[in-house]
Amino acid sequence: MANSILNYSRNLPVSESQPVISEEQATVKIKTESGFKSKQEKLSSTFTIAAAGLGLISDGYQNNLMTMANVVFKNIYGTEYSSTVSTRVSNALLVGAVLGQVFVGLICDRIGRKVALFATTALIVFGATLATAAHASTPAGLFWFLTVARGITGVGVGGEYPAGSTSASEAANERSPKNRGPIFVMVTNFVLSFGGPLAVSVFLIVLCAAGKNHLQTVWRVSFGIGIILPLGVFIVRMRMMSTILYRKGRHSQHNVPYGLVVKRYWKSLIGTCCAWFLYDFVTFPNGVFSATIISSVIKDSDIKKTAEWQLLLGAIALPGIFVGAWLCNVIGRKNTLMLGFSGYLVFGLIIGCAYDKITSIVPLFVVFYGLMQSSGNMGPGDMMGLVSVESYPTAIRGTCYGISAALGKVGAAVGTQAFTPIETNLGKKWTFIVAAICGVLGILVTYFFIPDMAGIDLADEDAKFMEYLAVNGWQGRVGEDDDAELTVAAETGSLDEKN
Repeated sequence: MANSILNYSRNLPVSESQPVISEEQATVKIKTESGFKSKQEKLSSTFTIAAAGLGLISDGYQNNLMTMANVVFKNIYGTEYSSTVSTRVSNALLVGAVLGQVFVGLICDRIGRKVALFATTALIVFGATLATAAHASTPAGLFWFLTVARGITGVGVGGEYPAGSTSASEAANERSPKNRGPIFVMVTNFVLSFGGPLAVSVFLIVLCAAGKNHLQTVWRVSFGIGIILPLGVFIVRMRMMSTILYRKGRHSQHNVPYGLVVKRYWKSLIGTCCAWFLYDFVTFPNGVFSATIISSVIKDSDIKKTAEWQLLLGAIALPGIFVGAWLCNVIGRKNTLMLGFSGYLVFGLIIGCAYDKITSIVPLFVVFYGLMQSSGNMGPGDMMGLVSVESYPTAIRGTCYGISAALGKVGAAVGTQAFTPIETNLGKKWTFIVAAICGVLGILVTYFFIPDMAGIDLADEDAKFMEYLAVNGWQGRVGEDDDAELTVAAETGSLDEKN
């Protein structure tokens, strides 16, 4: 073993000097100190998991608002809501999400997660408020207003991934390392996916209440309800502490060895970034434009009927999430991920090669379409966030998760931008054949680049990373400066913290 040393944060009063300990001691400390020390810390982990779920329901709702809004805007504004305008408004959230995922990921690792969590929630509320109140003298001005508002919302939505999801994974690990995967899936992908049926259900309720002659009211009320959801998250997050792994494992704010990080984790980064890119390239345009596709195969293109079929489509896609949550411990993350990408291959080819015959029977088309999306939920939908969390140590988890998720949203933006040209120039069936091709690429990327961390305590990788840094001569502080103060505060019943 090398003789390098690490200045490791410990549970001493703030006024005392900090001892320098060997890498072997640091490896032991980061594992032994990851357990709960008080009822407050245990309660805080529950709040952390719950807050992630609430926050991502809000994100799922925002992600799916444009599904029916695209149909409404086309009905109200006709040719003024062209495919170019539709794509721009739909992509605004994705562009904002890319920025949010990268920059909030950095904020998490360099400033603090609590700051990041409150900032993302505030941005979602602000952006959703602007979108609801969007107004202009011309339709073109209105759509530019919506584009900016949705972009701001997107920054908050994107920031929720590295801030909330990583915290949820660590809290789940502290409560039950063996069940970390299923818990994480249920508070991330399930609630994100549930946001789709929720958004359509809200739309249907408002449509029935307001009537088809008041579509302006329908879309504004649907957008406005998106303001309420994130407000509840503020209350829960006020009761949160940072997870124990985060407090013990984060680097000091200005001493992150990114060169060593890339050297050790380049293969995992290629895997998580490329696999997430392929998944979002398929799933986002098929989500945003699914109602448009369904509307095109319904004879009279009725808005209510379109929404009802869209709701069924979203419901069929949900069971895959539960299957993936179960399989991730049974056959492992990697195999579950490849199985899900295989669903894109199978159902994409079935729909694409028999498109004309299948679309002539609307229920059959919706079922096959839903099964394709359910396969996506079972595999990459469930697993991409999980493997992106588990593949990296706590000190850089927010940054690496944020980069991976951001590449996913780049894929979503590219897929959304390419969807209409593919549909127009090659035919609608090719949107499904392209999904099948992405499925093949996803299987290959997963097989060669994605690690399987099922059953491994997150603290183990933290310990290995600490040892790796020491062997390579890195010296620096790990852990929060106010860690001792936080521990004392927890023992006295206070859950306040500086970050």
